[in-house]
Amino acid sequence: MVRVRLSRSGGKKRPYYHIVVVDQKAKRDGKCIERIGSYDPNLESEKRISLKHDRLNHWINLGAQMTDRVRLLEKYSLDPKNLEKRQKIKSALLDKIKQKKLKAKEAEAAPAEETTAEAAPAEETTAEAAPAEETTAEAAPAEETTAEAETPEKDKV
Repeated sequence: MVRVRLSRSGGKKRPYYHIVVVDQKAKRDGKCIERIGSYDPNLESEKRISLKHDRLNHWINLGAQMTDRVRLLEKYSLDPKNLEKRQKIKSALLDKIKQKKLKAKEAEAAPAEETTAEAAPAEETTAEAAPAEETTAEAAPAEETTAEAETPEKDKV
């Protein structure tokens, strides 16, 4: 069975696809029967998708099956307003991301202000805690005296 599908080329993290007609059992990047177009996802122009529609129709009439991705690419290549729609969607997504970043920065700034406000009362509490430690230090020698008083009694017995 013959298929119309994508064959990947290009460098690492820089994909470039050829739209090819191949035998179904051939490898993804294997030998093709015919190259009928290309798809470059890195471009944002009309050259993003180039497809020979007459050759595509020829192979479909002979019984070739298109993959889902090639079917979408064909649809997008026929739509003249595809680039405009894509730009609108992309700008909307970028605006959404910017709003999230602004909210995150505001959220970080607000707790920082609260922390500085909480730090000042914490210093006062440490000052109050210091005299309490002195009181416990004064009580400790009294306990040692009682302990010394008990030990001689044990020796006497």
